[in-house]
Amino acid sequence: MPGVEQFTERKETSSGFEIYLRDQPILLKGVVTKGFGRGGKMLGCPTANIPVDPYLELLSEIPGGIYFGWAALPDCDAAPKGDICKMVMSIGWNPYFENKRKSIEPHLIKTLPDFYDVELRLVVGGFIRLEQNFESLELLVDAIQNDIKVASEALRLDEMSSLQAHDYLKFSNA
Repeated sequence: MPGVEQFTERKETSSGFEIYLRDQPILLKGVVTKGFGRGGKMLGCPTANIPVDPYLELLSEIPGGIYFGWAALPDCDAAPKGDICKMVMSIGWNPYFENKRKSIEPHLIKTLPDFYDVELRLVVGGFIRLEQNFESLELLVDAIQNDIKVASEALRLDEMSSLQAHDYLKFSNA
């Protein structure tokens, strides 16, 4: 698959979905900001958008697509003792919505209340697919639900589940 050269190992999940893994994870962090307001409302998949400006160089080097890994929240109202959870993430232009700028939109695979203005840390270990346009909103929603399923399965693989303990996901109280 063109553009996924940084993801050096191709694997299949237990359900036969093809994924790509990375030797070294991509580390991202940022304060969660309000996005376009369509993730939870229109797509049934709320996202925790983080600013792209610190990652413009990285975004120019990786393909727009669907990625997966782990997300960490500090002690906050949404996660009173902090939390580490599975995530699936869109990085790109979101062609169905004709975005004018790339975005970083992780979806935490866990039900949480909104947590704007909180630092979110991400350890990205794998890639599912290139971003694509869809003929209908229904097809986009179906693809998103499938991406969530694939990410959930992929994060159970030994090499991916071990990333849950990555030091980058730990917040100190200092």
